[in-house]
Amino acid sequence: MTEELQTGLIRISDDVVATIAGLAALETPGIAAMSGGISEGLAKRLSGKNVQKGVSVEVGQTEAAIDLRIIVHYGIPIQEVCRQLQLNVRESVENMTGLHVVEVNIKVEGVAFKEDDLEEQQPQQNRLK
Repeated sequence: MTEELQTGLIRISDDVVATIAGLAALETPGIAAMSGGISEGLAKRLSGKNVQKGVSVEVGQTEAAIDLRIIVHYGIPIQEVCRQLQLNVRESVENMTGLHVVEVNIKVEGVAFKEDDLEEQQPQQNRLK
């Protein structure tokens, strides 16, 4: 976003919008994690740019489009989680930046089970001993 005022310009970078969207997504009940994917990891290694995991944004002069890749918790209705996620992300980005969010696209890339959570915690517990 670039806004020209009598006192100067206001610019909001894509990274700022991606960070706001990512934080809003992780605060949404039912979201286990964001999914980075192979291409995002490659882009980060090649460019050295800090890429927000699971979030892609396109920011124009007054509008933004947001794409999210997520992993949901097992047993929760995916369509309800995704609707709430769209609302939370839209509200957060619009309130914090003043941009109009024209779309929030969501791709569900996985389901997290309770066993997955236990497997992730066990290696950390073994390291502490």
